[in-house]
Amino acid sequence: MIPLTHYLVLGAILFAISMVGIFLNRKNVVILLMAIELLLLAVNINFVAFSHYLQDPAGEIFVFFILTVAAAESAIGLAILIVLFRNRRSVNVEDLDLLKG
Repeated sequence: MIPLTHYLVLGAILFAISMVGIFLNRKNVVILLMAIELLLLAVNINFVAFSHYLQDPAGEIFVFFILTVAAAESAIGLAILIVLFRNRRSVNVEDLDLLKG
């Protein structure tokens, strides 16, 4: 059986990688979206690990809500990305302010 600390360390490593991805890359929208998804994955790992450790299904149920929000965020983010690419032929964050109507 894998101890709880291994899951928490994995979640912390994924969280740190996503924070580095967000703060170091401020130009590409695709990488920013992937970093946000990785951040949510790290949180989900911690929820499932604590849920299993405490024998409480509330954490696993909460993960489904987080996955729903992540799916909606991805769909909206990709839609904005497609509009940005069609209008400006780039996926840079600096070009987002040019989309004002």
